[in-house]
Amino acid sequence: MTDTVITPQSLTQDQLSPAALKAQFQHLLEQQKQDFLANVPVPELVYQRSDYMDALMQRLWQHFGFDQHPHLALVAVGGYGRRELHPLSDVDLLLLCQGPLDDHQQQKLSELLTLLWDLKLEVGHSVRTVDECISVGLDDLTVATNLQEARLLCGSERLFNALEQRVHADDFWPSERFYRAKVEEQKARHRRYHDTAYKLEPDLKSSPGGLRDIHTLAWIARRHFGATSLREMSHYGFLTDAEYRELNECQNVLWRIRFALHLELRRYDNRLTFAHQTSVAKLLGYRGEGNRAVEQMMKDFFRTLGRIGELNKMLLQIFDQVIIDNGRPGQIDILSDDFQRQGNAIEARKPALFQARPDTILDMMLHVADDTTIDAISAPTLRQLRTARRRLNHFLCQQQDAREKFMALVRHPNALHKAFSLMHRHGIMSAYLPQWSQIVGQMQFDLFHVYTVDEHTIRLLKHMRLFDDEANRERHPICCDIFPRLARRELLLIAAIFHDIGKGRGGDHSEIGAIEAHDFCLEHGLSRPEANIVSWLVRNHLLMSVTAQRRDIYDPDVITDFAKEVRDEERLDLLVCLTVADINATNPDLWNSWKRTLIAELYYSTQKALRRGLENPPDVRERIRHNQHLAAAMLRKQGHSPRDIELLWQRFKADYFLRHTHKQIAWHSEHLLHHQSDQPLVLVSKKATRGGTEIFVYCQDRPSLFARVVAALDKKNLSVHDAQVMTSKDGHALDTFMVMDQNDEAIPLDRHPRIIEGVAKAIEETGKITIPRRRAPQKLKHFTVKTQVLFLPTKNGRRTLMELVALDTPGLLARVGAVFARQGVSVHAAKITTIGERAEDFFIVTDAQNQALTSEHQAQLKTALEKTLSQAK
Repeated sequence: MTDTVITPQSLTQDQLSPAALKAQFQHLLEQQKQDFLANVPVPELVYQRSDYMDALMQRLWQHFGFDQHPHLALVAVGGYGRRELHPLSDVDLLLLCQGPLDDHQQQKLSELLTLLWDLKLEVGHSVRTVDECISVGLDDLTVATNLQEARLLCGSERLFNALEQRVHADDFWPSERFYRAKVEEQKARHRRYHDTAYKLEPDLKSSPGGLRDIHTLAWIARRHFGATSLREMSHYGFLTDAEYRELNECQNVLWRIRFALHLELRRYDNRLTFAHQTSVAKLLGYRGEGNRAVEQMMKDFFRTLGRIGELNKMLLQIFDQVIIDNGRPGQIDILSDDFQRQGNAIEARKPALFQARPDTILDMMLHVADDTTIDAISAPTLRQLRTARRRLNHFLCQQQDAREKFMALVRHPNALHKAFSLMHRHGIMSAYLPQWSQIVGQMQFDLFHVYTVDEHTIRLLKHMRLFDDEANRERHPICCDIFPRLARRELLLIAAIFHDIGKGRGGDHSEIGAIEAHDFCLEHGLSRPEANIVSWLVRNHLLMSVTAQRRDIYDPDVITDFAKEVRDEERLDLLVCLTVADINATNPDLWNSWKRTLIAELYYSTQKALRRGLENPPDVRERIRHNQHLAAAMLRKQGHSPRDIELLWQRFKADYFLRHTHKQIAWHSEHLLHHQSDQPLVLVSKKATRGGTEIFVYCQDRPSLFARVVAALDKKNLSVHDAQVMTSKDGHALDTFMVMDQNDEAIPLDRHPRIIEGVAKAIEETGKITIPRRRAPQKLKHFTVKTQVLFLPTKNGRRTLMELVALDTPGLLARVGAVFARQGVSVHAAKITTIGERAEDFFIVTDAQNQALTSEHQAQLKTALEKTLSQAK
C-alpha cells in the first residue's frame, strides 16, 4: 500500500484551512482508490481512513485549544468507534464534558464542526456529561449501542473511564433486555426490506444478511460476553473457527463492495441501485458483455447475504439458549427415529445424519410440512446441514429416494406453509435441483420486478397459499374458489417452480423452462399427460396476463383464440392461479382492482366459451339485446319513456351495446336524454369501476379528439388504462376512458369538477395539441427501451391492430395520440399497460375513412411514432 498522505499531526497552522484540508482529503481519496484498484485488502483501507481521521481530530483538538481544558474528552462512537470508516461513512463524535460548556468552549466547538462540515464530512455529534449519556442511553437503544463502541480520541482519560464503567455496568441495559431489544430491532429492519435479502436494489448495510446483521451479533456478544470482535466470539465457543473465517470473509466481501460504491457516490448511501451497479462491478473487476458483469457481481453479493443471514439466525438461536434459557434445553418432542422438535425448531437426533443419508434432508422438510408450529431448523442441525451441503458430490434429485420424498412434499397439503421457504433459505432447493442453483441471486434488469428470480419464485409459491384462506377471498375471489378444489395441485406447484427457471441463460426462458419441467415430471414419476400440462403451464405462464392486459377481451374472436390455446377448464383453472400468484410475487404494488377485474372477465368469458363448446360461437345479437333490455328497465324506472330511449339508441351502432355493460349504457343514456345542447358532455363516474374511474366523453367527433382528451388527462396527472372510442351514426363521439390517479387508485370526488372542466376545455380547443412537459423520473434514466411498433394480423381486415412498446416517459400516450391525429388515424380502442419502465400498449385503429390502414400508411405511422418517441427520451 502506498503511503504518501501527509499525516495530520505534521500539518502547520496554514495547512489547517478548509481549502488545504480539502486537498488533503482529496489526495487521501485518490490514493485509496489507487490502492483499492491494486487489490489492497479493504480492511487496511478502512482502518487507514479511521486512523487518518483519529490523527486529524487530535490535531484539531490542539488547534482549537481543547487540550487546555482538562475536563473534556472527544470520543468516537458508532461505526467510527469500531474504526469502520469507508469514504462516505458518518463520523460520529461525542464531546464528553463534566458540566455545561462555557461560551468560549461552545464557540470553539462550533468552529470545529463548521470546519468538518466544510470538508463535506457527514458528522454526527452530541455534547453530554456522563450522567446525560447514561440517561439518554437508557431510553434510546441506538445511543446505548453506540456507547458500547465508544473509543477515546483525545482529552480526559478519567472522564472516559468513568463513562465506560457506567456503560458496562450490569444495570445499564441488562444483557437479556438488550438481547431482546436488538433481536426485535433486527426483525423490524428486515420487515422494511420485505424480509428478504434478494431485492434487486439491496442495501449493503440494512438488508437482511447485510452488515447490520453482523453488527447485531457483535453487539449482543459484546454486551453479554464482553467479546469485542468476531475473533473473540469464536474464543467463547459460539463460533467455530470455520464459521469465524466465513463470517469474516463475508464481511470483507461486503466491505469491498461498499468501498467501491462509496468511491462512485457523491453523497452517503448504501443502496446498490441500478444506477451504480455497472460502475461498481467495473471497479470490482467484473467483466462481460451486456449485463454479464453486474449479474456475476450480484450473484456473489446475494450469496454472501445468504451466508450471513444463515449464520446470523444460527448464532441468535445459540445466544437465545444461553441468554434467555440459561443453557437449558426446551421441551423435546420425538418426531421419528431421525428427528425431534425442540420448541419451534426441528432437530436431527443423530450426528452427521445428512452426510450419511442425504435424502433425510427431505424427511426433515416433510416433518416441517406435517407440523405447522415448526418454523426453524435448530442451530446444531443447521451446522450439520451446512457441512452436508458442502460435501454433496451430486444433486439430491439424482437419488430415487429423494425424488419420491420431494414428490411427497409437493403433494403435501401443507407444503406451501413453511417448507419451501426454509428450503430456499438454507440452500436445500439448490442442493436438490441443478437448475435452481443457477437462478440463486439471478438479477432482473427492469423496474417491473422487485426480487431476484429465485426469491420471486419462492414468493409465488407462498402467495398460492393465500388462495387456501377464506380471509383472502375479497382480494382473490376466483383463486380462493378454485385453488382448494384443484384435483392435481402438485402440477401447479411444479409449474410454479419452473416458470422462470430458464432466466439468465439466453433464449426464451418459457421455452427452456417448459422443456426442463417436462423432463423433471417424467423423472419424478408423473404420467406423460401430466408432464404435458406442467410443460404447457410453464410455456404459457404469461399468456393470460398478456391477453387480459394487452388485448381486446370484449372481442369474441380474442376469447375464442384464447380458449383454443387453453383447451379445457382444468388448464384454465391452473393457469389463472399461476397468473395471479405470479403478478403478486413480482411486485407487491402491482396487483390492484383493475388487474383483478381484467383477469376475472377473461376467466369467465373463457369458461363460458369452453362450456358452450368452441364450435358454438357466442350470439352477439343476443348479448346486445340482453344489454339493451336491462339498461332500458333502469331508464324506465328513472321516468324515461320507451319512445325517448328508442330514439336515442337509434343513433348508436351495435358495437356500442356490445362493448358496454347495461349499467354503463343506462348511465350514459340518462345524461344524454337530458343533454339537449351542442356542447360537449363529460361524465365522471362517482363509484370506482374496476378499481379506477370511468370518464365518458360525448361531442362532435373529429380526428384529434383522442389526442386532446388524453393530453388533458395527462395534465391532471391521470393515467389512462383503457379506452373505448366509437362514433354514433350521426358523427358524435361516444368515448370511454378508464383512468387512475398517480397512486393507481380511483379519483377522489373533489377532483371531478376540475377534471370535467379540463377535458371539456380541451375538446373545444383548436390548433396545435399542447402536451405537458414533465421531467422523467430519475430511475428511468438508467433504462433504455427500444421503441417498437408492430401491426398484428386480423381475421376480418376491417381494422388495424397495433402494438407499441416504448420507454414509459411522462406524456407518452398524449404524444402517441398527437401522432395519430397528424397521420389521420382514428383510435377505436386502446389498452395501456405499464410494466416497470416499459409501456406495452395496444390500439385498434383505422384511417379517416374508417378503413384498415394500408401497408404504406402503416409504414408512415411506424416511422412517425419512432421519430417522435425517440425525440422525447
